[in-house]
Amino acid sequence: MASQHLQANPHAEGEWSTGFCDCFSDCQNCCITWLCPCITFGQVADIVDRGNTSCGTAGALYVLLAAITGCGCLYSCIYRGKIRAQYNIRGDGCTDCLKHFCCELCALTQEYRELKHRGFDMSLGWAGNVEKQQNQGGVAMGVPAFQGGMSR
Repeated sequence: MASQHLQANPHAEGEWSTGFCDCFSDCQNCCITWLCPCITFGQVADIVDRGNTSCGTAGALYVLLAAITGCGCLYSCIYRGKIRAQYNIRGDGCTDCLKHFCCELCALTQEYRELKHRGFDMSLGWAGNVEKQQNQGGVAMGVPAFQGGMSR
């Protein structure tokens, strides 16, 4: 599998780069997640799904599911598993769901920090990170070049 990060800081293989309760190591993201977790979740989903799910769409679905069921974690825990699979981080689906159910904010901020640690600028989204990497003459992040918009 092609590497999906830009430049990562070294950390133990199979482990998260930051701890589960290290929320305050990025105070800005911690506050945003506490006030509006759908923003952090949308940013994570956009990167993890490689732009196939936009930040706005993922955030809106998160809010809708949270409003209907009271548990946005039912949706967000799936993305923890996707991150683990993409970066070969140890864990399992049951633990992912428990972490999101017991402390959704800690789980979301850890996922955000993991992607940030792996070189993504979370404010740019997937497309912005790809464009930035291509403009810097670096290696594309394992994705084909973007085609133009819809055409007839």
